[in-house]
Amino acid sequence: MTVSAAPAVDSSAKIPTARHYLMCPPKHFAVEYSINPWMDPSSPVDTDLAMSQWEGLKQTYERLGHAVDVIDPQPGLPDMVFSANSATVIDGRVLGARFRAPERAAEAEHFRRWFTARGYRDLVMPTRINEAEGDFAWTGGLLLAGTGFRTDPEAHAEAQEVLGVPVVSLRLTDPRYYHLDTALFVLERGENPQIAYYPDAFSAGSRRVLERLFPNAVVAGAEDAACLGLNGVSDGRNVVLPLEATALAEQLTARGYEPIMLDISELRKSGGGPKCCTMELH
Repeated sequence: MTVSAAPAVDSSAKIPTARHYLMCPPKHFAVEYSINPWMDPSSPVDTDLAMSQWEGLKQTYERLGHAVDVIDPQPGLPDMVFSANSATVIDGRVLGARFRAPERAAEAEHFRRWFTARGYRDLVMPTRINEAEGDFAWTGGLLLAGTGFRTDPEAHAEAQEVLGVPVVSLRLTDPRYYHLDTALFVLERGENPQIAYYPDAFSAGSRRVLERLFPNAVVAGAEDAACLGLNGVSDGRNVVLPLEATALAEQLTARGYEPIMLDISELRKSGGGPKCCTMELH
């Protein structure tokens, strides 16, 4: 594909906003099964290194002024570190998760208990397969919703009903980008939201929808997508990215953002990056 040339440097000031995240330490991280093309159970995994990389991510958020809550990891659930997959929270309403892979199914209940223990009363567990922020991205006005590999299309209507926000369905077509958050993330929320995405991960119709909704989006190339560069986290100015996503970082700098590059290579062995490890409590 041809990547659009970067626009001139955006001189307008990017304003960060304080965020509230929920994370889970990778104490039990391992690749014991394969439920996406990134996972190879025959390759060794360094759990201590994964923990160190996760701590670096958490400390980065805290240094930027964001609040980070931590849920206790559970033995036998090596992918629980990817907290983004376990709930979607908008305006205090919580839509839980229902995983497609049986290996991850028990994670949803641990997160449900966490929300219940902290007084979240407007909480619904889904009836359809729904992998939460893995396939849901909140722009401040629209919930972009992925399908094709994990989350059921019918879960999009369920999310709209439970969360009370308009939903735009997008179809993923490349199995390497099995969740929406591996191919798209929100840079700025609000009346004029901004996103970054990798067009080749989407169906032709979904690409046209994204072009219509976000004509000035940051368009990533294949190399940045291949290191999970689109699994980023932005607070409106500071953008946390995998260390290897250098071309994407250059584009973001030209737009006035401040990329923060982190090594998440060990977590990537399970198909995860910064966003996978980060549930936002909107």
